[in-house]
Amino acid sequence: MQISDKSLYRFLLFLAIAVNFSGLFLIIIGPDGSLYAAISKKIAMSGNWLELFGNGTDWLDKPHFPFWITAVSFKIFGISYWSYKLPAILFLLGGAWYTYAFAKKLYNTTVALWSVLILLTAQHIILSNTDVRAEPYLTALIMAAVFHFYRVIETKIFVQLILASFFAACAVMTKGMFALIPIAAAIGGHLVIKGDWKNVFHWRWLVAIVLILIMIIPELYSLYYQFDLHPEKTVFGQQNVSGLKFFFWDSQFGRFFNTGPIKGKGDPTFFLHTTLWAFLPWSILFYVAIFRKIKDGIQKKENGEWYTVCGSLATFLLFSASSFQLPHYMNIVFPFFAIITADYLFRLHHIKSLRIFNRIQTGLVILMIILVTGLYLIYKPGHSSWIALLVIVILFFAAFYISAGWKERWKEKMITKSICGVVAVNLFLNWIFYPDLLQYQGGTKAAEYLNQQYPGVKVVQLFPRFSYTLEFDLDAPLITIPSLDDTSGLQKPYILFIQKGDDSTILSKPVHEVKQFHVSKLNGKFIYQKTREGQLSSFRLYYVN
Repeated sequence: MQISDKSLYRFLLFLAIAVNFSGLFLIIIGPDGSLYAAISKKIAMSGNWLELFGNGTDWLDKPHFPFWITAVSFKIFGISYWSYKLPAILFLLGGAWYTYAFAKKLYNTTVALWSVLILLTAQHIILSNTDVRAEPYLTALIMAAVFHFYRVIETKIFVQLILASFFAACAVMTKGMFALIPIAAAIGGHLVIKGDWKNVFHWRWLVAIVLILIMIIPELYSLYYQFDLHPEKTVFGQQNVSGLKFFFWDSQFGRFFNTGPIKGKGDPTFFLHTTLWAFLPWSILFYVAIFRKIKDGIQKKENGEWYTVCGSLATFLLFSASSFQLPHYMNIVFPFFAIITADYLFRLHHIKSLRIFNRIQTGLVILMIILVTGLYLIYKPGHSSWIALLVIVILFFAAFYISAGWKERWKEKMITKSICGVVAVNLFLNWIFYPDLLQYQGGTKAAEYLNQQYPGVKVVQLFPRFSYTLEFDLDAPLITIPSLDDTSGLQKPYILFIQKGDDSTILSKPVHEVKQFHVSKLNGKFIYQKTREGQLSSFRLYYVN
């Protein structure tokens, strides 16, 4: 069987978009996702758009933009799991559109289409649309800024400069000043390598800096209002904390040099091996593609664009040198990765190489299917959807059946198998694995029970054994206190949410108990059904009147 290219790519694009929506109605994964959702919920309910509060205290870690967007979604659609995730997914799709537009300008329509398919089916892009944080927003905003700055150079139209500066400013208000690095590296790196000194030293860049500074005033004022005007507030265990200093220095350079209040441990190879799984099923192709692009450029065999290489490599090297590293950081340059990979695949015509890559992609798809099959057998989810399993099996076999009639169309074979395979894997995760896994998110299960059995009764939890998931999912007020001694002044009745083991002095019996596991930090003993129970802790609920 052989279908037309148009029908094939419509089908693949549908799958690529659909899989990013497949986790829309899932419970928000804690702690980070639940924390961000709780902060946005507070904004929507209080109408206070200037200050951020997490766990009942002043929160100074990330800028405001994603929380503002999510709060608007809550205002329009109500507070729910899907209304938290929806704007992030829509932003990511906007980033995919900009990826298409940029790749089409740099190359052609085919490379542009392949770039979008690769981006939307990269493993960590799909994961980030299920476990939503700031990255879907940032990925889209950076790509939009790069595209419009490129258009400024191409057209010299001032409106393009305003648009580019606007998206760059929104990126800064999403992650801080470091968000400008991939943008500046992409544009500046290309111009320098090309020797286009007239554009390197053009006055428009000074105008862009001024525009960005003007456009981030809402963020700067919010930080000044919440922190700089209130030196008496205790943040990160200190007083006299400047929100502006944290924004411009501690949250960025402080993390990079590991001198800020939030510290991490750096590994120079972290993103090298993280990209191998985060950019699946395209990672092997990408590593070969970027090696060939750089090699050909050095040997003057290629005289094309350097936006994608400079934007991605500068960010990759900077993050690798940083002391604070997390897998989702690399999402922001995945559009560049996708364009580099698509261009290499488009220009690859050597039959032997195409056959080799076809075998590699087939092997990766089979390996991913084997891994999730093993996960299913070892984890043994308590309630599986047979409809979901049927769809997944159909997709897996469709990947090989659709391409069976193509004798020498190796590229279409690779793309079809890879996309169908990664979609099948992520439908398993979002429709079968995560729904069962999230029953061990104790705060969520406690909130479900309390919302039904004790509606409106305030809940008290203890620091530091508190739950962000409880904060978002609970309908009633939530109070966090340092210890049981601080309950003496609380007005009764209330529900005490406390970890088992911390309640040894409480003589009454709990009204309910929920199992708890840090679901974002899985380990082998938890995944294996027979040893899972030993990895669980418990939270107990006491009714105090």
